[in-house]
Amino acid sequence: MKPKIENRKSELLISEVFHSIQGESMRAGQPCVFVRLAGCHLRCNYCDTEYAFHGGERSAIGDVVARVRGYDCDLVEVTGGEPLLQQGVHDLMRLLCDAGKTVLLETSGACDISMCDPRVIRIMDIKTPDSGEVQRNLWSNMDHLTSRDEIKFVIGSRADYEWSRDVLREYHLNERVAVVLFSPVHVMPPGNEVPGAEGLSLHDLGQWVLEDGLPVRIQVQLHKLIWDPMARGV
Repeated sequence: MKPKIENRKSELLISEVFHSIQGESMRAGQPCVFVRLAGCHLRCNYCDTEYAFHGGERSAIGDVVARVRGYDCDLVEVTGGEPLLQQGVHDLMRLLCDAGKTVLLETSGACDISMCDPRVIRIMDIKTPDSGEVQRNLWSNMDHLTSRDEIKFVIGSRADYEWSRDVLREYHLNERVAVVLFSPVHVMPPGNEVPGAEGLSLHDLGQWVLEDGLPVRIQVQLHKLIWDPMARGV
C-alpha cells in the first residue's frame, strides 16, 4: 500500500522548528536549524520521535522559511516523522536552497527520493530487520543516489549488522554516496529503555567493522550525549 501523500502544497504540518547541534551525518557537531514535519507511516521499534507521529501545526511554507531565516545559521535539516509524505516539502527545500542554505533531508528508505531538488543532500535511512520495517524499503531509490548523498543504517544487533554489511556490498554503496553511516541503536538510561530495542554496544559495532574492513563511518547520536536523550527541541 502506498503511503498517503499530503496534497496541501502551500502549507506544511510542522511538529517543531529549533536551533541545535547536528547530532548525526557528516556534519555532526555543527550548529543546525531543524524543521521537523509531523506524520510518519512507519513504526520503527527503536523510534525516538514518536511525538511527531501525530499533532503538529499547519504553517504556510513562506512562514516556515522565515522562521528558519530568523536563525543565524546556514545549515538546515528537514526531518520528521517522514517529511516526504507532505508534497509541499519540495517547495520548502527549494526555497531554502534559493536562500543560500545548505539543506539536508533526513528520510527513510521507504519514500521516493527522485523528486528532490538536486541541491538537497539526502540522508537516507535504510531500514534494517530489527526496525520491524525492513519490508518497506524502496530499493529503486538506489538508482537515484548521488555522491552528495549519505546512507544510514541504524543497527540493533549482530544480525542487523550482517544484513547491513551485505546490503552495503551488494549495492556498492560506498561508491554511490559520500558516506555510509553505521549507527548503533542508542543505549537509553535506566527507566527509559525501549522494549525490543535495548541498544547496541559501540565497542561491538566497532570491532565488527574492523574485522570486516568495511568502508563505513560509525556514528553516535551526539545530541543524546550533549543533552538528555529524552529531551525535545535539541
